[in-house]
Amino acid sequence: MNQVVNVQSAKGPLVWLDMDQKALDDAYDQAVYAPNRDQVHKRNVFNSDRVRQRLGAPKRLSYGTKEIEQLDLFATSKPNAPISIFIHGGAWRTRTVKDYHFLAEMIVRAGGHWIGVDFDGVENTKGDLLPMADQVRRAVAWVHKNAKSFGGDPERIYVTSQSSGAHLSGNIVTTNWKDYGVPDNVVKGALLCSGMYDLKPVRLSKRSEYVAFTDEVEEKLSSQRHLDRLNCPVVVAYGTYETPEFQRQNREFAAAVKAAGKPVTLLVAEGYNHFEMTEMIGNPVSLLGSAILEQMKL
Repeated sequence: MNQVVNVQSAKGPLVWLDMDQKALDDAYDQAVYAPNRDQVHKRNVFNSDRVRQRLGAPKRLSYGTKEIEQLDLFATSKPNAPISIFIHGGAWRTRTVKDYHFLAEMIVRAGGHWIGVDFDGVENTKGDLLPMADQVRRAVAWVHKNAKSFGGDPERIYVTSQSSGAHLSGNIVTTNWKDYGVPDNVVKGALLCSGMYDLKPVRLSKRSEYVAFTDEVEEKLSSQRHLDRLNCPVVVAYGTYETPEFQRQNREFAAAVKAAGKPVTLLVAEGYNHFEMTEMIGNPVSLLGSAILEQMKL
């Protein structure tokens, strides 16, 4: 009995579900559960270099007025082709889509255009996530309005994303698109891999040290609370070696979408951690790569 009491005392007060502050902080710190983070990132950079060698440098296109507001386009030779828009992760911190070019080749070889979006990290927004959500939404709207200029089909736009990029993409697929001058069904399907869809527990974690969470941010950017605006099929995915919270967030989001009567597929990757999930997005025979190609009908 005393041993149990001592364990509970050492654990500290519960702050979210059955987690104390340290457990919650760890559950939103990928490196705690995936110590090979740097190794996987090096692979991504290496493989992105190789893809650029094979496909050539992407075309750089501006979707906004800020220097960071640009897209990398790897175009297919097929006319009027579907478009895959990738929203990268990185804990909402500054990172460039250049490190994810390795994902482009699968789409291009299959007959689609691949577009990677660059946008601000919280370091450049004073910790505010709202401008970042606006940037990726504007990028999608720009692609729809300009698709024909690069041989793309504006009626076949799909979104793929991972980690904090999947959080932003959860907000993309629950956007009121009238505010951006494009149709409500501008996105025809999305892969949301290892994302966050309810910001309440994230706000309670140590991520609040660098993200300026407010009631407005939590409410507006918790996509699970706005499923009435979801207007496309979604594939939700996570790995069994991800943190407990990232597994729960994705399970519960998929369940909420299903309960709302919207089309959803939940994919669980056995033996994959958070960072390894991204590698599957560019592999046509993997769980995620094949799902993307099926969704895009490629």
